[in-house]
Amino acid sequence: MSEPAVQITARGPRAEAEAAAAALDADPATEALTYSILEEDEDHDVWRIDAFPTAADEQPAIEAVLARFGALRVGVAVLADADWLAMSLSGLPPVRAGRFFVYGAHDRGLAPPNAVNLRIEAGAAFGTGHHGTTVGCLAAYDRLLKARRFERVLDVGCGTGVLAIAAARTGSPVAIGTDIDAPSVRIANENAALNGARARFIHASGLNAAAVRDRGPYDLVFANILAPPLVALAQDIRRALKPGGRAILSGLLRTQERRVLAAYVSRGFRLERRLHRDAWATLTLRRP
Repeated sequence: MSEPAVQITARGPRAEAEAAAAALDADPATEALTYSILEEDEDHDVWRIDAFPTAADEQPAIEAVLARFGALRVGVAVLADADWLAMSLSGLPPVRAGRFFVYGAHDRGLAPPNAVNLRIEAGAAFGTGHHGTTVGCLAAYDRLLKARRFERVLDVGCGTGVLAIAAARTGSPVAIGTDIDAPSVRIANENAALNGARARFIHASGLNAAAVRDRGPYDLVFANILAPPLVALAQDIRRALKPGGRAILSGLLRTQERRVLAAYVSRGFRLERRLHRDAWATLTLRRP
């Protein structure tokens, strides 16, 4: 962890911001970076990237990538020596995505009685439900639920576990999540207990762990990760799905959509729906 903690912000036109975000994903030194991209000022076409280095060598690598995009104004702010993550989360409003209402401890009194309420505490994991990719996955899942339920659900790169927990809370008897980050797995299991959800999370890389294979094949696979691993996992996700099963993919920018979609279409998947939120895309695919 870099000391002190810093936040790197870049502002500029949408095209430049999306291109810079794609470059951050593609650079080996920053492809695992925690960052967000959102529209800050619609009238003036101002988009903002917020990046949070978590290793000493990440900050110069981020700055080097962003420096290649001359239309972006880049700034670095030192974060106060405090629990800045908890402080920032306390200011996030609850999120509604179809039937799902995602909130933190600070908003527990706002949970509506007519929603599937998911209390998600992030800790050191990604996926509070506020990010455009997580909201997109929940919205896509909500739409699928209008037609059917899913007996077996796998969430690849589970983060806080919100997607597998959503599946467990809507009737999936098997809801498994995996992550390569051990703290995320711990936090996801804590969130499952917090929500009374029978979802299980395991520390694993990819889909070849015995605990994942033994519970397959799956009716639905979530993969809210980054574009390069989405492409790399296309064949493994196909194998993990039952014929007719669905995959909900996100973590990719709109500019990366064609590349990811091509990897799945070439393996027989059919695109059923795409959702766009800010600069992010969510794809719902069906294995024939």
